[in-house]
Amino acid sequence: MQEQANAIIQTLKSKGLRVTPQRFAVYANLLSRTDHPTVEQILTDLNKDFPVSSQATIYSSLQALREVGLVREVLLEEGVSRYDANVQLHHHFCCQCCGAIEDIAWDTFKCIELKNLRPGLRGETYEVTVQGLCDACSDRSYRTPI
Repeated sequence: MQEQANAIIQTLKSKGLRVTPQRFAVYANLLSRTDHPTVEQILTDLNKDFPVSSQATIYSSLQALREVGLVREVLLEEGVSRYDANVQLHHHFCCQCCGAIEDIAWDTFKCIELKNLRPGLRGETYEVTVQGLCDACSDRSYRTPI
């Protein structure tokens, strides 16, 4: 546990960030999860045992972490910002039934060629969002009611 805390502190310092309890807590929280939480979900999670953070503090911590490349903002649905500490290139799967979000390996889609854009457009990056049903929801939808 202490080793993980030291690694987080070193990572924050290596990016030139001042290590505040709030930044530490937000970054540690994001590193511990894969569900791409919203600010509200992070706030609830951090305040469940001892209320110490405000929504504004979470936003400013996320902004600082995002600016140095430790966190990325993910827009998977209109008007909802989610956050991810996995800053490696990857895509996303979103379940249209339960809302679960799952990372998809970058090399899953090998046929996307930015050079195929029409003349005049210069693509620099892309991300694929696949929408459908996760395993659990697929299993439920195939069950026949009794």
